[in-house]
Amino acid sequence: MRRATAQLLLLPNNNDPFRDKAAAMFAKKKDTAPAPAFTPLAQNEPVQLVSPVQAPVPPPRPKPASMLAQGVAIKGDVMGDGEVHLDCVVQGDIRVGKLVLGPNARVEGSLHAQVIEIHGRVTGQVSAKQVRLYGTAVVDGDITHEQLAMESGAQFQGRSLKFQRQAPAPTGAAPAPAAPQAPAPGVQSPAMAVYPG
Repeated sequence: MRRATAQLLLLPNNNDPFRDKAAAMFAKKKDTAPAPAFTPLAQNEPVQLVSPVQAPVPPPRPKPASMLAQGVAIKGDVMGDGEVHLDCVVQGDIRVGKLVLGPNARVEGSLHAQVIEIHGRVTGQVSAKQVRLYGTAVVDGDITHEQLAMESGAQFQGRSLKFQRQAPAPTGAAPAPAAPQAPAPGVQSPAMAVYPG
């Protein structure tokens, strides 16, 4: 298939004023200024790639504490690995990372945590590395601890048992779990009061 092309032929017409303007507009002008000289990049210079700066990773945010306010009653065990604030009634054992019992808290069961702060009433065993009894605390049961602090006014009926530190195990042997150090039968070990300064 053949394509037909049309050519437009302009004949000179000396009486046409638009022709002169059009010719002047589309005519190529001779440049008198030299073209700008471009210098190529040096071939021997190494090209350094800039990697994005990595910002330091912020430390993980602590988990927010779980809270149960006054007016709630729980019948059963409470378990978790975070921080728990209770100001309610619990009938069951509590095993968490950190436990704070408010002044309205009433617990019947054992408490196990790394840190326990008691403002309310507990009937049962308490076991933690750090135990703090505030002035409104009432505890009826043994407290097994590494550190025990009691404010003036706190009531404690039971034994204060200190975690027994393990002796270094021989190489290759698995360490035995820590057991609380029990006083001799018939001997009560008094609770030690530590007051903040």
